[in-house]
Amino acid sequence: MLSAKNITLAYGKRVLFDEVNINFIKGNCYGVIGANGAGKSTFLKILSGEIEPNKGYVEITPGERMAVLKQNQFEFDNETVLNTVLMGHKKMMEVMKAKDAIYLDPEATEDDYMRASELEAEFGEMGGYTAESDAASFLGSLGVTEEFHQTLMKDIPGNMKVRVLLAQALFGNPDILLLDEPTNGLDIETIGWLENFLADYPNIVLVVSHDRHFLDSVCTHVADVDRSKIKTFTGNYSFWYESSQLMSRQINDKNKKTEEKRQALLDFIARFSANASKSKQATSRKKALEKLTIEEIEPSNRKYPGIIFQPLREVGNQILNVENLSKNLDGRKLFDKVSFSINKGEKIAFLSKDPLAVTNFFEIINDKVAADAGKYEWGTTITKAYLPYENEEFFKGGDTLMDWLRQFVPAHVTDADEPFLRGFLGKMLFSGDDIMKKTNVLSGGEKVRCMISRMMLQNPNLVILDQPTNHLDLESIQSFNEGCQNFPGIVLITSHDHTFMQTVANRIIELTPNGIIDRLMTFDEYMEDKRVKELRAEMYN
Repeated sequence: MLSAKNITLAYGKRVLFDEVNINFIKGNCYGVIGANGAGKSTFLKILSGEIEPNKGYVEITPGERMAVLKQNQFEFDNETVLNTVLMGHKKMMEVMKAKDAIYLDPEATEDDYMRASELEAEFGEMGGYTAESDAASFLGSLGVTEEFHQTLMKDIPGNMKVRVLLAQALFGNPDILLLDEPTNGLDIETIGWLENFLADYPNIVLVVSHDRHFLDSVCTHVADVDRSKIKTFTGNYSFWYESSQLMSRQINDKNKKTEEKRQALLDFIARFSANASKSKQATSRKKALEKLTIEEIEPSNRKYPGIIFQPLREVGNQILNVENLSKNLDGRKLFDKVSFSINKGEKIAFLSKDPLAVTNFFEIINDKVAADAGKYEWGTTITKAYLPYENEEFFKGGDTLMDWLRQFVPAHVTDADEPFLRGFLGKMLFSGDDIMKKTNVLSGGEKVRCMISRMMLQNPNLVILDQPTNHLDLESIQSFNEGCQNFPGIVLITSHDHTFMQTVANRIIELTPNGIIDRLMTFDEYMEDKRVKELRAEMYN
C-alpha cells in the first residue's frame, strides 16, 4: 500500500495541498486528474520523495519498491541504452555490484565468498539472470530496436530517450509505478502496447495523462486534484466525467422527484458497469462499479470552456479540391501526389508516420508554405479558421487580451465593442482582470485558449486543427472535443488524442511518401482494418 498522510504544501500564499489523506491499493490503477497548475505532477514528486511537503508524510509498505518515470532526458547521457533500463532496479544493481566486487577482490576471504553466495541467491530472486533479456524485450516493445541497445543515451534522438526512460520505469515489476505523461512521444501502436501492459499490471499504478483514451483503457480509479484536496472515485475518466456531469444536472433539476433522480443514477451505473466488460480492465473495473453507491458520485467543481463554432453561412457544394500536391523537406519526401475532394458533412482526420507531413500540408492549404508540385482550390462559400501547430508569431507584441482579440474581428462584425469581445474571451475562461493580461506573458495553455477565441470570432464553416489538445487541460480538451462533434461545418484535424480522432472524424486520410490512403470510416475502424494495414506497410516502403 501507498499512503499520503496529512500532506500540506504551500508556496507563499498559494496552498497547493491542504492536509491531503489518501490511500492507494495494490491492483488499482489511478488516473491523477486536475486542471493545469492544480499540482498533479507535484503530488507524484511528493510521493516519490523528490519534493518534501511542509507537513505530513508518505508511507509505503516495508519492502516494496517504487519506480518513477524520469523527466530529465540528460540524466543518463553517459550510460548505454541497455544499462539505463537496468538502472531502473537500483536494488538489483547494488546487489550485482556487491557480488562482482567480491569476485574481483584477490584478498576475498571464505566469509566473503559465503556472502557472495547469498548475494547470488538474492540476485536470482530479483530476476537478475534474465535482466538483460527482459530489458531488451521492454525496449523492443517500446520501439527501441536492438541496434541502439549498446549506444550511449547522449547519442540517440530525443523521442527515443523518452521510450528508454519509460522502459526503465517499467523494468523489474515495481510494486508502485508513478508515470507522468507516459504517452508523450509514443506512436499509436506503442501506446496500444502500453495500455495492454498497464491493464494487466498487478501492482499500484498512478498515472498523469491528458490522453483520455489512455486513461479510460488503463484506470480503475480516478484521483481528482481540486481545491487543495485529492479525492478518489471508482471508474475510469469517462465514468468520472459523465457521472459528475449527470450529478450536476440532477442537482440543478428542481422539477424531478428524488426517486426519479436516484433511478437515473442507478441506471447510469448499471450501464457503465455493463460496458466495462468491453475494456481491457474488464474484471476489476466491472466489480468496482457494481459495488459503487450513489453517495460516491459527486458533481465536479471544474469550469469548462464554452467552445462553440457558429458558421455565418452553410458550406456550398465546392469545399476543397486538391490535385497532385507534393512536398519535400530537407531531402525527404513528406507526401506525394495527394489528390482528393471534400464533401458536405465530412470531418476528416489526417494521419502520417512523419509528424511534419500533416503540419506542412495544413500550412500549404492555408497559404503559409508553398507546395513543390500540385494545386488546391477552396470553394467560394468557405470561411475557414485555422489552429496552427506553432502559435508564437501571434503573441510577439505586448497587447492586452482585449486589444489582441480586437485585431482579428472580421469585416462582417460591425459592433465589436468591449462586451462583445469579453464574451468570446469569457467562453475561454478569461474573466474580470484577465482581459488586461499581456499576451507576451501567457502560458502555453492560455495562448491556445486565445487562439480558440480568435477562431470562434471568425464564425467559420470549416476549421483546421493541428494538434488542438497541445497545452490544454482535460476540461478544455473535453469541451473542444464536444464543440467539434456538435459543429455543423467541416473539420480537418490531426491529433495525438485518440478520443478526439475517434469521436470527431468520419473520414481518414493518411499522407505517405507514395500517395494517400483515403477511407470513409472511423479512426478505430481504420487502425484495425486489415487492408489498411497492408497498404500502410506498402506505402511507407
